[in-house]
Amino acid sequence: MDRAGLLELVASEPVVSKLIEAARADSEPTLDVTCPGALRPLVAAALTEQSDTPLLVVTSTYREAESARDTLRSLLGTDAVAYYPAWETLPHERLSPRSDTVGRRLAVLRRLAGNSELAPPRIIVAPVRAVLQPQVAGLGALTPVTVTVGEDRDVDDLAVALVDAAYVRVDLVERRGEFAVRGGIIDVFPPTLEHPVRIDFFGDTVEEIRPFSVADQRSHDETLDQVTADPCREMLLTDAVRERAAAHAARQGVPDQMRELFTRIAEGHAVDGMEALAPALVDRLELLVDVLPEDTTVVVSDPEKVRARALELHATSQEFLAASWSAAAEGGKAPIDLAASAYRQLADVRAAALGRGLAWWTFSAFAEDPESRHIVAEENEPFRGDLEAAIAAIGEAVASGFEVVLVADATGRAQRLGEVLAEHDLAGRASIIVADLPRGFRLDGVNLRVFTSGDLAGVKGGADKAERKMPARRKNAIDPLELKAGDFVVHDAHGVGKYIEMVTREVHGATREYLVIEYAPSKRGHPGDRLFVPMDALDQVTRYVGGEAPSLDRMGGADWTKRKARARKAVREIAAELIKLYAARQASQGHAFGPDSPWQRELEDNFAYVETPDQMAAVIEVKRDMEQVVPMDRLVCGDVGYGKTEIAVRAAFKAVMDGKQVAILVPTTLLVQQHYATFASRYAGFPVTVAALSRFQSPAESRKAIEGIADGTVDIVVGTHRLFSNEVQFKDLGLVIIDEEQRFGVDHKEALKKLRLNVDVLAMSATPIPRTLEMAITGIREMSVIATPPEERHPVLTFAGPSDDNQVRAAIRRELAREGQVFYIHNRVGTIEKAAAHIRDLVPEARVAVAHGQMNETTLEKVMVDFWEREADVLVCTTIVEAGLDISSANTLIIERADLLGLSQLHQLRGRVGRGRERGYAYFLYPPDKPLTDTAHDRLATMAAHTDLGAGMAIAMKDLEIRGAGNLLGEEQSGHIADVGFDLYIRLVGEAVADFRGEASEPEPEMKIELSVDAHLPTDYVESERLRLEMYKRLASVREESELDAVRAELLDRYGPLPEPVENLFKVTRFRMLCRSVGITEVLSAGTMIRFAPAVLPDSRDMRRARMYPGSRVNKQTAQLFLPRPMTRPVAGQPVKDGELLEWATQAVTALFVP
Repeated sequence: MDRAGLLELVASEPVVSKLIEAARADSEPTLDVTCPGALRPLVAAALTEQSDTPLLVVTSTYREAESARDTLRSLLGTDAVAYYPAWETLPHERLSPRSDTVGRRLAVLRRLAGNSELAPPRIIVAPVRAVLQPQVAGLGALTPVTVTVGEDRDVDDLAVALVDAAYVRVDLVERRGEFAVRGGIIDVFPPTLEHPVRIDFFGDTVEEIRPFSVADQRSHDETLDQVTADPCREMLLTDAVRERAAAHAARQGVPDQMRELFTRIAEGHAVDGMEALAPALVDRLELLVDVLPEDTTVVVSDPEKVRARALELHATSQEFLAASWSAAAEGGKAPIDLAASAYRQLADVRAAALGRGLAWWTFSAFAEDPESRHIVAEENEPFRGDLEAAIAAIGEAVASGFEVVLVADATGRAQRLGEVLAEHDLAGRASIIVADLPRGFRLDGVNLRVFTSGDLAGVKGGADKAERKMPARRKNAIDPLELKAGDFVVHDAHGVGKYIEMVTREVHGATREYLVIEYAPSKRGHPGDRLFVPMDALDQVTRYVGGEAPSLDRMGGADWTKRKARARKAVREIAAELIKLYAARQASQGHAFGPDSPWQRELEDNFAYVETPDQMAAVIEVKRDMEQVVPMDRLVCGDVGYGKTEIAVRAAFKAVMDGKQVAILVPTTLLVQQHYATFASRYAGFPVTVAALSRFQSPAESRKAIEGIADGTVDIVVGTHRLFSNEVQFKDLGLVIIDEEQRFGVDHKEALKKLRLNVDVLAMSATPIPRTLEMAITGIREMSVIATPPEERHPVLTFAGPSDDNQVRAAIRRELAREGQVFYIHNRVGTIEKAAAHIRDLVPEARVAVAHGQMNETTLEKVMVDFWEREADVLVCTTIVEAGLDISSANTLIIERADLLGLSQLHQLRGRVGRGRERGYAYFLYPPDKPLTDTAHDRLATMAAHTDLGAGMAIAMKDLEIRGAGNLLGEEQSGHIADVGFDLYIRLVGEAVADFRGEASEPEPEMKIELSVDAHLPTDYVESERLRLEMYKRLASVREESELDAVRAELLDRYGPLPEPVENLFKVTRFRMLCRSVGITEVLSAGTMIRFAPAVLPDSRDMRRARMYPGSRVNKQTAQLFLPRPMTRPVAGQPVKDGELLEWATQAVTALFVP
């Protein structure tokens, strides 16, 4: 039996077939149906298939909507089912909805209006929030900007069109809704696409369109024929809208903030939060039910829940409106009536739908009305991972003559189910299909039993299965060298200086760009000395990261040389100790694991998401380390929620398949629960025994687990530091996994070292503490960095400011309105109950729970598990939650005294929110009446600046700045870091380590090449200064021909064909590489001669020089060679310039110096 057969079978059930007839004849405008949740998607699919009426399925929450969408799509196909998301902001917030939400909504509306190449969807799934919200009328008619290969478009017109569609113009496209123009190239990131696209013009013709990745700005190999750029806002700034805005701005009594918004809209800026003003700027608003086809049937799933949710939403929306349109925390009367955009009441929406002739049916779990139609069916009880019980139930159903269908959510699972059935000789007696059904059921009317893979695992909460596409592999992430005037920089030869500006100078008739750095004056009372650094020496300049405000060095002063020598000496001592550690590990014998087993592949196929490329790379590296004899010691760094756990799942499975045991060490008891659940559900159906060891197990359970570990019946144990205690003896330990490594102290790590002399170790951490960061950077431990965020995540909106009750209340209410949960951090156990009572007063409808480390174990566990299962809305707690709690529905974090916490703590805490696809909010509050210390101020400023995902590494680096680095193996060297700056320091450590390993590297001499060659990046080729700096820095650090080609390909890809000065820049770089290889450090024009130094020529070469270059001379004392400058013709000629001069110089060096 296949999916179609299953649908037909369901459709033949007596009550269902009557429903289909009613829908076909359109005879029942309102109808109540009672049937269990598991059956509803199948009934809905059968309805639309058999009766040919389109449906609108309304659920109470967006999670239910997404789950229904996935199930229906797996039954009917992707195009037949559309999802209509709600804004994640409230209608009156001063925040605009995310552009990808808007893009998805507009795509559905265009399909309904017939303006899309896709037909109108058969089923639209929408959360009630999207159904209640009025939207600007006529959105389906908005035409997106489309660009097709081969058509003629004017670049400037296209840019104007994009601005009209609410795109923002930037110099580097990084997020949705941005575009950049560079000569004949336009980069644009439409909200509905996975990747931004690069549109390449030849003259006025569109030559090609390719997607490119944000991280490294390089285009992919595939090309597109056409790109559709959906508008990024639901209210576009047409002339009519701008005129109205101007009129409102001129009115009396309009509050200042509002007037400012109106003015900016009138000027044509797409302001954040302008949607809130829609009622005052457009003619009319309409509802989703106003644009559906007239024969649509609205199906409300769980009407009781939908009604309750609609009431809450309506109330919150009214409250936000009343607190003034702007934001609940700002007062002020609103003289302009904006009530039209608030959420409607459900009854009004229903009346509107029935008034248009739509049918309004409800599917409920219990009959509210004796008249309702009743489908006799019941849901399965989940088996919670008990495979034997499941097999018994399936066998019994087959024996009782039921038609049995097994539904697996992935092909890997389907094959595994087939094998399991064959083992219990049930093969062929039950059919297996692949579809996304959360729960199984029993339908008596047609003798049908359905079992799903969800029944087998039986995990409550479950993973969000969003559609994940593959983010492109990043080559090297782009990090423009952002230098602002006044930043401190370190020059290798001259020390710490201050960056002034970037200038263009004419030297010998050729244009070059220079960085200007100011140093301390060489004479008292004089202005500072300035150093002009040519762009090809940019690799000697790094940003200064270290102390607060360093003093400037004198150019060529002895002070810098002394400090550098001091740091180098200290670094050598450290390196010697590090190398001892490393050598000891390299010499010890571990277990070499075998290659992957077939089951390993099956387990990996069952992963519900697409792996990010960094994740795949990390998995491959970990497995490779495990397969070698030297014990693994790898640190996996990835920001919170970047999929580190899956790496552990796979590594642990590999170890168990080789007959070894695995210990997973986590810092808190709650994490033991979470990891235990994750591992158990990923290993469901495989012969792997997972046990948990923490305070939450009863003594009997613990005893059983410890015995199992000793006699080898337990394969994997998840536990807190109890795993260190003497009572736990492993039979054959093969792999230790440490999660949230930064939480374990030194003594714990020493205890681990005993465990791990010959055991593989995999450590995972989100904010690596500086010490581990340094060890990894210097190559003592291997490190995998997962830097690609899972696609659908957004930066957390971070507010830092004095605390205010209204703001707290608004923040909590906003979160409740989108079915979320709130963490409220109050870090004093003594007063925590008082704080919780205060929150209960502020927001009486919220369920508030309290958690702190001094509660007794069972109570604490109960509170945490309740919150995890969404029994409470607000958790008032101490920083106990910072360690790796994964609650995807908690998306608002409020920290009461943010000024008292450390940076990595703030980052870990902020990583607890915004883990789903909802926008996360973090409020860092401090008391309005107490002054902030400098350090606290710096920390909050850092947190507000680094809101992007993946900021963990940036924050760890910043932490180094604020705290100083502390030694790898003691305190003595944070002073040296302040002396030479962090980047240079790390480089010194790297050099010292290489030295000890015998890979000695000489420090490179400074190169000077001053010839009259016009070599630079013209401003009309690369407009923005930071991007020019970035490219110059890349060119200056090139050491291989292949790297040069890569940079060239990137320039061509990002900025188009290379103009002559840029080609010369590449030639100069090539020439520099040639000179470096033969030991020449300077080539300068000196009057009519060109000087090469140092030049020591053996006699045979000297003869050749005299023969080839008449008039040349060698100065033996200073080791300089002078060659006469080439001219265009011998008499009255001009000096040769640019490319030709470089060719001449290359020939001279090759002839006289290359052996």
